[in-house]
Amino acid sequence: MRHLQIIDSTTITLFSNLIFKGIGRHPKTGKKKVGIKVHTVIHANEGVPSDIKFTSAATNDSFRLKPATLDRGEIIAMNRAYIDYEKFEQLTQRGVTYVTKMKKSLKYSILNDTVYQTPDGLMEVRIQHLVFTKQLKDGNVIRHHARIITHVDERKHKLMALLTNDMDSDPDEIIAIYRQCWEIEQLFKQIKQNFPLKYFYGESANAIKI
Repeated sequence: MRHLQIIDSTTITLFSNLIFKGIGRHPKTGKKKVGIKVHTVIHANEGVPSDIKFTSAATNDSFRLKPATLDRGEIIAMNRAYIDYEKFEQLTQRGVTYVTKMKKSLKYSILNDTVYQTPDGLMEVRIQHLVFTKQLKDGNVIRHHARIITHVDERKHKLMALLTNDMDSDPDEIIAIYRQCWEIEQLFKQIKQNFPLKYFYGESANAIKI
C-alpha cells in the first residue's frame, strides 16, 4: 500500500473550570468544554505519532488538515470532522488521496450511482460518483469530484459510507485504508489507560503541556 498517514484527535477532560477559560460551550447541551484536545498524525503500521499539537477542547479539527505538507502519491485517512471541500480539492490537485467517513448533511450532485449485489440479492457495495460545489468568498466556485463507497460494516452491523477522491481503486482497497484508522484509536486508548492525568504543575497552558 502507498504511504498512508492517519490523522485524528482525542479530547482529555480536565477537572478544573479555571483551566483553558473561555473555550466555548457545546451548541446543543450548553455545557462548557473544559479540557485539551490532542491532534495527532501517525504513519500506518508504525503506531508512533509523527506530529502532535495541543489545543483547547473546543478547537475544530479541520485546521490540522494541511494539503501543502503532503506530497503526490501519499494517502491520508481521517474522520468526518476534517471535511473541507476547498482543502479536498487542493489535495486532489497535489495528487494526494484522502479517505474519510461521509457526513449525512452534505449537499452534492450525483453523476453516477451503481449498486453491486451478492448472489443472494443483498447489497455488497454501492458506488456513487458525485460533485461538490462551493462558492468562495472571492467569488470563485470550486467543483470537487469524489466517490462515495457504501458497504456493510460487519463489525458494527450497519452501513458505512466512505468519501474519497480516489476514482479508480477497488472499493475493497478504500475500505481497507479507512479501517486502519483503528490504529490511532488504539493509540489514544493506550495513552489514556497508561498515563492518567492525576495532577498538573499549574493551571497555565504551558504547565498542562509539560
